[in-house]
Amino acid sequence: MDEKEPIRQTVEEEIRTYRPIRSLFLWDVVSDRDSRATLSWAVATLLIGTFAYHWLEGWSYLDALYFSVISLATIGYGDLTPTTPLAKAFTIIYVINGIVILLAFFDRIRVVRSKRMK
Repeated sequence: MDEKEPIRQTVEEEIRTYRPIRSLFLWDVVSDRDSRATLSWAVATLLIGTFAYHWLEGWSYLDALYFSVISLATIGYGDLTPTTPLAKAFTIIYVINGIVILLAFFDRIRVVRSKRMK
């Protein structure tokens, strides 16, 4: 028996052990070709939100990005809030868009997992 054999078995065992964790982090969804449109849509929306809140509210880019992520994920801590009427109107559309993105992403998870089960 080769002295590298136990190491190889250990590595293979590690890979098998971490497979559920890899699925938990949605690697299959992220690497799925059809999911790229949803991910691109989410990234584009975050960028648009970041620049819009920077321009509409005068927030720093970091604060604008933070608010964009929190709003897009529909978390809403309340530490930053839009104050101008235009920013409030934009936020309504932005949050609805965020809900649609989340639903589309959950649908992609469902499709990829059902493909994997077959």
